[in-house]
Amino acid sequence: MRRAVLTPSGYDTALWSTLCEQIGVSALAIPEKFGGAGFTLFETHVVLERLGYALTPSPLLGSAVLAAQALLRSEHAEACARLLPGIASGTTLAALAWASADGGWHLDRSDVHASPGARLTGTSHLVLDGAAADVLLVVAESGAGTTGLYEVDPHAEGVRREHTPAMDTTLRLARIDLASVPARVLADDAGALLGELHDVAAVAVTALQVGTAQRCLDMTVAYAKEREQFGRPIGSFQALKHRMADMLVQVETARTASWAAAWSVAENAPDLRERAATAKAWCSDAVNAVAAETVQLHGGIAITWEHDAQMLFKRAHATSQLFGQPHEQRRRLFEHLRLR
Repeated sequence: MRRAVLTPSGYDTALWSTLCEQIGVSALAIPEKFGGAGFTLFETHVVLERLGYALTPSPLLGSAVLAAQALLRSEHAEACARLLPGIASGTTLAALAWASADGGWHLDRSDVHASPGARLTGTSHLVLDGAAADVLLVVAESGAGTTGLYEVDPHAEGVRREHTPAMDTTLRLARIDLASVPARVLADDAGALLGELHDVAAVAVTALQVGTAQRCLDMTVAYAKEREQFGRPIGSFQALKHRMADMLVQVETARTASWAAAWSVAENAPDLRERAATAKAWCSDAVNAVAAETVQLHGGIAITWEHDAQMLFKRAHATSQLFGQPHEQRRRLFEHLRLR
């Protein structure tokens, strides 16, 4: 992983090819008529959790989940038929440019504006795999209080892409500047689409968080059995047993919330928004708490660059920001339930 994040792509291209060609991970949630395997996002969720455990950098979240689901939910038949087979095979990488300068994924506004004739101008931030993407899907303001979804050629004149270094080096983020760039309209009014996509994205991130939290727990328990103090393993001290038991509770409750939300995504259940907001808030708090305990129970070695604990800690805090921090998700939940 440490070698992969230093490459131009930011991930292990040979591993990505293996995952796509031999296991078909990028095709799981894409219908068969578009070259996919015809499963659901629940199966993709299981893969994301394992990738989260290994801290594996890959385009699965940005391309095969976010961008692919944006295309499918746009119901633009021509674009789906043209783009989804490549995304399903893993040979085409797509990126969704959505976030504003304030770090928010808004449903009713964007820092990119569409002029008559579908020419886009503005800047999109925090674009997953945006610097290397073969296809750009851009959320832009299309009118008073409405947002649309557009397809942009990343190599067109007026497109400038810049890699943005992140605290979590396994996340490949980019800033994309557009200067009167021609675009194809996929959806004029994408408000409802983006609302669903926000829930899908939040739930997908919880899979990474659960995998990361499980890795933290396993690493800490293994270390507690090996590290000795006062002539005995530190894992034999009752106070530390209690702390690791609390970590286990955090991991298991997070997995329950995450899988429940993933099931609602797969079934397009009416409780999706409620479960998505609950899962993202709970899993973000849980992985942050577990990662903090991992650092504490490992001691000084955990904050060194050579140890993996610092990478888990960074992954925890970075993913808790993606698609809504815990307090934002709680507000989203309260508004959905009309509690405020």
